Formats: sequence, structure tokens, C-alpha cells
Amino acid sequence: MDLVLLCVFLPLVTVAWGQYSDYYYGPYNYGDNDEWVNVYRQGFNFQCPHGQVIVAIRSVFNKKEGSDRLWNYACMPAAQSLGEPTECWWEEINRAGTEWYQTCSNNGLVAGFQSQYFPSVLDREWQFYCCRYSRRCPYSCWLTTEYPGHYGEDMDMMMYTYDHYIRSSGSLICLSSLSCRDRQWKFIVCRMTEYNCPFQNV
Repeated sequence: MDLVLLCVFLPLVTVAWGQYSDYYYGPYNYGDNDEWVNVYRQGFNFQCPHGQVIVAIRSVFNKKEGSDRLWNYACMPAAQSLGEPTECWWEEINRAGTEWYQTCSNNGLVAGFQSQYFPSVLDREWQFYCCRYSRRCPYSCWLTTEYPGHYGEDMDMMMYTYDHYIRSSGSLICLSSLSCRDRQWKFIVCRMTEYNCPFQNV
């Protein structure tokens, strides 16, 4: 009898936990059969479905393929408290061969990436696809460590806790020699208010 009650109440507890407290994402679905969104040395454009944001980024490096990387992304719906996206846009291009840092304007959240490969510098340019949710504002922001931990390594970055969102990224590039043509990434991760606030251009 106790086992029957456990089977009945455990799913209810799980749903309640997910609705009223922080819980953990996962497992991630990186799309059909976990395929990469690009091939080496080619451009790509990835956008989450409407109302979803980037929650995980995976990448592998290959020196023989022009010191390029394969990329894949996972998306999850934003919290219901944010409502529907009210505006989405592409931010300015971050040029290949340079270090850069970019935050989604107008309190936007990262919902996609666009990239083009340049063989002359063995590097990529990048654009962020950002979405704004009414006038919600970020708070409790923090900066991640470098991904990958060392140049040339595989990369696997993910949001472990629900209600945390990627707002910006910085990318450091190593161009000191032909043996070091790669980037390390850092991400700013924030929570978002459940109410509208007066700050419009953060």
C-alpha cells in the first residue's frame, strides 16, 4: 500500500517542486540526433523557437579543419512569469581576429547565434540573437569561468538551474602562433525580475 501511495504522490511533488522553487535543467536536447548546427569552415544561423532561450552550448575543436569548431545549442522555454517575447533582434557583428565582449541590449536574453568563418585569420565573426520580455530586468548576475578551460579543448557549458539566463558573452582569442588559434568564452548569467522595471537600456 505504501508503494502505491508513493507512486501516486511522487509525480505531484515533482511538478510542485518545478513550479515553486529552483530546479535543475536536463537532460538537454541538442536537436535531431544531437547533430551539429554547422560544418567546419562554414557559416551558420541558429535561433531558438519562439519563447525559448539558449541554456546549453557544446563545441569541439579541430586544428586540421582550419582551427575551427563544430557547434550545437540547446534551448528551453523561458519562465512563464516572463510572458511572451515582445521583441527580438540581431546585435552588431563581433569581428573575426579580435577579442570582444557583448551584452544583449534592452535587457534582452540570448536566444541564438550567427557565425561566419574567415580562412584568412582562422577565426569566426559572431552575432547574438536577443529577445526582450516586456520590461523585465536582470538581477543577481554573475560571470562564468572560461569555456573551454584551455584552448583547443571540447566545450560544454550549460545552465544547471531553472530561471537563469545568458545575457552576454566575452570571447578571448589566442593568435600567438599557428598552434594556438582558438577562443575561450565567458558568459554573464542573470535572473530576471517577475515585474516590469524602469531600466530600458541595460
